[in-house]
Amino acid sequence: MTSVALLSNPQSTGNRAKLPDIRHFCVQESDIFHYEVEAVEQIGDALSSIAKTRPSVLVVNGGDGTVQTVLTALYTGQYFEKHMVPPVAVLPNGKTNLIALDLGAEGDPVIALKKIMEISRGEIKNHIVKRELIALSDDSGKPPVLGMFLGGAGLADLIIYCRDTIYPLGLPNGISHVIAAFALLISLFTRVPLAFLPRSARPISVSLIRQGQIKGNFSLLVVTTLERLLVGTHVFQQTPQDMGSMKLMMVDQNPFHLIHAVAVGIAGRLGKRNIKGVHLEQGDEILIAGERSNLILDGEVFHADNEHPITLRHTEPISFVKLAV
Repeated sequence: MTSVALLSNPQSTGNRAKLPDIRHFCVQESDIFHYEVEAVEQIGDALSSIAKTRPSVLVVNGGDGTVQTVLTALYTGQYFEKHMVPPVAVLPNGKTNLIALDLGAEGDPVIALKKIMEISRGEIKNHIVKRELIALSDDSGKPPVLGMFLGGAGLADLIIYCRDTIYPLGLPNGISHVIAAFALLISLFTRVPLAFLPRSARPISVSLIRQGQIKGNFSLLVVTTLERLLVGTHVFQQTPQDMGSMKLMMVDQNPFHLIHAVAVGIAGRLGKRNIKGVHLEQGDEILIAGERSNLILDGEVFHADNEHPITLRHTEPISFVKLAV
């Protein structure tokens, strides 16, 4: 049995700089099986080879699309025997690193990989956490796409704006995100459609099967099974599990409501009291419709409109490795 199987996508942005260091580290370790793919379409073949080594941990080293494809493949159960699916660890090598951050992996991916190796050789059960996935489906008849973080409304438009306008400038991720955040605030305050600013959010309706419907224009829409949000704080105070495992947060398209929500989130008080313009819910099935509204599930863009809504459901949990107990 291999201690760790590492699946790398050299095409991801972070790997362009860090992959040589990761390769060097793997050469020095005898119990790492390192498999590199050139495109996400090769991940199925990679998992077939990895399954033969029976790893105690599967480490994903790539961007959001790589992580999403691996999780979808693992959940379909095509590659590992029943009860032999290894827990998953994620290196912080993408643009947003939300899943990696939720699992305690941040900073240098080589250092994170070293920690994962140490965990795999010790009491790994102390580092196992369960996370459910979000299954996104539409009326196309295609199999659902699986992920852990969905952004919609103004947030999705901001991510697309950052990807298309800010990232090509070649700036560090942190600076890029700050510039994008300021652009969003300018757009919210001015409400004037300008080509160099993110587009204004379009009307959207969100229906929680048991809790009812919420309609409006929102600067922020998040559905996640993670414990932490973009600002690194807990999503919000937990409600009873029978309310559903998918956490929903929406903020009205108002700059003051958005700033207040972010400040409360950073202070760790989100969900402890009602905040004007902030909607916090949990559900096990969520329906999203709108006027050609953008949705992004772990980096992949989808569109919801009134005739073709998007449905979100939760899945059975998958095991992950959390670096910090």
